[in-house]
Amino acid sequence: MLNNEESYLKGRGAQGNINNKFQNLKYSLEHIEGLDEPFIDEIKTEFIKEYPKKIISESNSPDLSFVASVNPYHGCEHGCIYCYARNSHEYWGFDAGLDFESKIIIKPDAAKLLEQQLNKPNYQPKVILLSGNTDCYQPAERKFKITRSLLEVLLKYKHPVSIITKNNLILRDLDLLQELNKHDLLHVNISITSLNEDLRLKLEPRTVTGKGRLKVVETLAKYDIPVRVMVAPIIPGLNSHEITDIVKAAASHGAQAAAFTIVRLNGAIAHIFTDWIEKAFPDAAQKVLHQIQACHAGKLNDTRWGKRISGDGIEAQAIHQLFNLAVKKYLTGRSMKIQRLDLFRNDFNRQTSLF
Repeated sequence: MLNNEESYLKGRGAQGNINNKFQNLKYSLEHIEGLDEPFIDEIKTEFIKEYPKKIISESNSPDLSFVASVNPYHGCEHGCIYCYARNSHEYWGFDAGLDFESKIIIKPDAAKLLEQQLNKPNYQPKVILLSGNTDCYQPAERKFKITRSLLEVLLKYKHPVSIITKNNLILRDLDLLQELNKHDLLHVNISITSLNEDLRLKLEPRTVTGKGRLKVVETLAKYDIPVRVMVAPIIPGLNSHEITDIVKAAASHGAQAAAFTIVRLNGAIAHIFTDWIEKAFPDAAQKVLHQIQACHAGKLNDTRWGKRISGDGIEAQAIHQLFNLAVKKYLTGRSMKIQRLDLFRNDFNRQTSLF
């Protein structure tokens, strides 16, 4: 059961803890009048070290454009209310609500594991996505620098990489990004969900402003680094009217391409998002929820291959048309250059090339 306090919890996305379907213990607040202090006290971020046996995850989902991904972190302090990665936090024994935003799993050996996997004799290079699950440049990266260490390994082996982030911390690693780009190994995707600061503060409470992200796009473009803007997710009735403005702004700041997804509220996210919007935007809540349902065959939860990310129905068609018109108007003639796979060399390749 979600926190039932009427007051809006500022500075966080989720408005409380939520039951983990894998655990027997449940959160319950039945008699708020009997509490002498807030149900949710000060939330402090915790970092939990994890030492997996491998770091590259592979996917065969027909809805995803990537095959391989590396996630140095699980959980994310950004607190984006819509984040699909919230559900995965339950597998770690935490909840998809406030735990996702405050209990961050870090992988200190990520770079070491990546190098080990790249050096396997039968390894075949494919573009590795950093942030397939949670943002690789989230606030924790400032302290732990795991993403930077991964980029160093990828550059060493001339391995192609694609990055998704909404944090300007990526500019800290501009030296590595420039070197990767010299060899046509790099794509960067900057997520911009809204240029409305009031909406951004509630939707993505611990992220860089929309203007700040456009500045990142501009800086990357200045160095000829291929950068795509992700208008994602589009939430009908909340930020869908901003599609044209975001694409136009992205183009004017040097973006080469744009892409989008329509929000989907699977698993625990449906409960978390509903609770949030009823508190953050009570007057618009039902309208937004109904429009989301209209994109997903009348449901908030959509698991259909080929539809769960793009949506269908009249509402989704209108979003597709608006996005396509914006891209045609502002990004015609631009494209992301192809990443090279042929430059990859691991220790095995180098040894066999001597014979």
